[in-house]
Amino acid sequence: MILDFKKQELIPAVIQDHLTQQVLMLGYMNKEAFEQTQKERKVTFFSRSKNRLWTKGETSGNFLWVKDMYVDCDRDTILIKVDPEGPVCHRGTTACFDNDSAKGFLYKLQQVVHDKIERNEEGSYTNKLYQKGINKVAQKVGEEAVELVIEAKDDNTDLFKNEAADLLYHFTVLLKTKEITLEEIEEVLEQRHAP
Repeated sequence: MILDFKKQELIPAVIQDHLTQQVLMLGYMNKEAFEQTQKERKVTFFSRSKNRLWTKGETSGNFLWVKDMYVDCDRDTILIKVDPEGPVCHRGTTACFDNDSAKGFLYKLQQVVHDKIERNEEGSYTNKLYQKGINKVAQKVGEEAVELVIEAKDDNTDLFKNEAADLLYHFTVLLKTKEITLEEIEEVLEQRHAP
């Protein structure tokens, strides 16, 4: 991965949540910060106010763990996809931008479901359901779908939203049971949409 530090000493680094795709913050890296980030897999910036290298989370413990890095076409900006350990902003919010929303949360849910099952988490409803096998998981998806249809015919928006959430949750467990990801379903939808 080659960045053009000759063009400019500090390169903008856009930080994005690898699951939700939410842009979390913007920082700057010099060559040393970039190399340290690559080596340690924790995001390190060059702090313009402190005039030194600064690893995000060095005082708060809210590190940004690198999942992927992408250099733009001019090699003068980097996109870093991270797994944030806690809030990113010093204000205690998810992001430094005022764009906190639930959009993209299904990918976090997918990861939570995956983790509970892979760790064989004792006492977890998710893991217990998964352990009962495909027939029980599929049955729960069917039950939740019927309950959603029933609520759709009524006028209680809150109940409808809750049933929709139950269906999406159980659908996520079903996908894990089949070892299929949300991304694979998105690919099918994208292919259907393509001209």
